[in-house]
Amino acid sequence: MHFLRSLCSVALCSLVIAWTGCASAEAPRHYTLGQTAHEFEFKGQPPVKYEYLAYVPARVNVHPKAKYPAIIFLHGSGERGTNVWLVAKHGPPKIVTDKPDFDFIVISPQCPPGKTWTAESVAALTLEVEGLYPIDKDRVYLTGLSMGGFGTWSTILVHPELYAAAVPICGGGDSNAVTQVSSEKKTVLAKLPIWAFHGAKDPTVKLEASQKMVGAYNQIGNSARLTIHPDAGHDSWTQTYNDPELYKWLLQHDRVSNNAKK
Repeated sequence: MHFLRSLCSVALCSLVIAWTGCASAEAPRHYTLGQTAHEFEFKGQPPVKYEYLAYVPARVNVHPKAKYPAIIFLHGSGERGTNVWLVAKHGPPKIVTDKPDFDFIVISPQCPPGKTWTAESVAALTLEVEGLYPIDKDRVYLTGLSMGGFGTWSTILVHPELYAAAVPICGGGDSNAVTQVSSEKKTVLAKLPIWAFHGAKDPTVKLEASQKMVGAYNQIGNSARLTIHPDAGHDSWTQTYNDPELYKWLLQHDRVSNNAKK
């Protein structure tokens, strides 16, 4: 009898442990809200370690099973360094400090001193955060200013399949590489919504840099847009990122719809 009672107790404990384990696995995850600092290590070539700011809106924990659109933001050369909070000087990571109800999860990596953005490391970070945060993988948007504009152009050329839309600001890139890609890659690139911005009076990155890239993408069948701020110098990003129409435009696009285009 004593043996039978012990056996039943063990069985009951096993059932309780199994049940609580399942309950724990199914419990929705709660996230640290607001903007916080994190680390990411890219082990490719060349290897690089990024610190990044992650902004999570308050509504994420109110609806913990939902998925949310995300912006990957690439800063300019002036925000490189070892203090990740420098990244919040411009663009979306600055905006979210004043708008706790911002509609997007925002991921803002910091490029180390003396480095520039590489397509493979930006793509790897994108995939990493998609697994860490409740991000809708079909609504991930890439944007950047100046050096980050160059990084945006280079990343979408190599990995257009990761993003629902791209917004390069006062950047440039290799326009010849765009027109010389394979037919298969052209098909993918032609479907990616692109909206570029540049200041007409930019003394640092000439307007022609954006014009060449937009022209190259349109040459392969894209419908890339270029908005020129007539009175802006290099800082064409403040006006761009402060415009609510930009975010409305982003939310009009997702990867499923892009791939459905003929």
